[in-house]
Amino acid sequence: MKKSNISRRNFLGKAATVGAAGIVVPSLITGCSRDTKSRKVIPGVSWVDQAPDGPVLKAGLIGCGGRGKGAAVQFINAGPNLQITALGDTFKDRLEDARATIKKEGQEIADDKCFIGFDAYQKVIDSGVDVVILTTPPFFRPEHFSAAVAARKHVFLEKPVCVDPVGARSVMATANKAKELELCVVTGTQRRHQRDYNAAWTKIQEGMIGDIVSAECYWNQNQLWYRDPVKEWSEMEYMIRDWVNWSWLSGDHIVEQHVHNIDVINWFTGSHPVKAVSFGSRQRRKTGDQFDSFSTDFIYEDGMHLHSMCRQINGCANDVSEIVHGSDGWVYTADRNHCEIYDKKGNVKWQYGEYVPDKDGKPTHNVKVGAYNQEHIDLVTAIRNNKPINEAETTAVSTLTAIMGRISAYSGKMVTWDDMLNSDLKLGPKIFALGPVDIPKEVPVPGEGDKPAK
Repeated sequence: MKKSNISRRNFLGKAATVGAAGIVVPSLITGCSRDTKSRKVIPGVSWVDQAPDGPVLKAGLIGCGGRGKGAAVQFINAGPNLQITALGDTFKDRLEDARATIKKEGQEIADDKCFIGFDAYQKVIDSGVDVVILTTPPFFRPEHFSAAVAARKHVFLEKPVCVDPVGARSVMATANKAKELELCVVTGTQRRHQRDYNAAWTKIQEGMIGDIVSAECYWNQNQLWYRDPVKEWSEMEYMIRDWVNWSWLSGDHIVEQHVHNIDVINWFTGSHPVKAVSFGSRQRRKTGDQFDSFSTDFIYEDGMHLHSMCRQINGCANDVSEIVHGSDGWVYTADRNHCEIYDKKGNVKWQYGEYVPDKDGKPTHNVKVGAYNQEHIDLVTAIRNNKPINEAETTAVSTLTAIMGRISAYSGKMVTWDDMLNSDLKLGPKIFALGPVDIPKEVPVPGEGDKPAK
């Protein structure tokens, strides 16, 4: 068997081996003590159910797929005097679909404010909007975010914010520029805008679980959607329409989806891992070049371990949740609005709200405003109260954590945070046109094959 050409260097680029001259690394979140004696109690968040009134805020939507349509409607409904006034997408059918959805909300978008093509993002930014909603495939996020901040626009930045180390550092640098300009940036890590998760975070800060010692996080679910090629589509069009299955466009599902759970652990611990050893597999995926599953051992600076697991295969055990273990108990948070804290014997010490059956008969608790709506309420509230909020850097750190896990799985090697900060790896083609896509398309194979018999 031939030796695999998949190596740590292939996935990190030259900089990880020889050093990257001239790279400017912006400030990152720093580790916090997991010793409850040194921790300050954080006052509770004062939630608002609707953003305050104010002058009309005009938003432009860049990326008109399903997430874009949802974000546009959530922005409109976040408070009074909010409008979507411009749309941009690579494809006309996606734009027209979003346009029809927004029309149902009572807002019509003029023909001269609808832009098609790879340069549509800049035309939306230049169309007279106050806010830019970025919901394209994640590959495009760093460039679009940089352009929006350069034009002094407030931004809703969907997660993940990039797909590679170069993109992560770009987003971090742009985030710092946005802070200097006092712009508001909210990202799509909606658990940070979910009231039950925030209540659990506060309990951790108060010391209810003691000193944090380890953590687990999961996003195991059924197969995600995919697109079959269509004769009339070029390779570029097909890849973009099938974007969740291509690593250069989505970052693979450990980045595109599982970043939510990884972000919760970074948030709850106030830190990020410094090493990753990961493995994954591709067994049933129909299109693209990605894996079906990942299992990662993330190691934090003080030696704490996070076990991270994600999978997209039908007919398997599913779980979307996070667990943080402490010296005096543990906290459990999950996607079905479960937030509970247990003592060391497994007894419930605290839970958020009262549990009621959901539409499937499973227990859930009522959260007054859903997180997808709350993040837009919080963005508009920050803008109108002139109290800048900026989540881009912390989301870039969580995204880079997930990228570190992906690179370790693809290469089979341990990958470090310093590798990420020095890597020149940038995914994707150099030319963007609706034709062939000049990138490697094989599925990664880690490690080496059998050695020849002697």
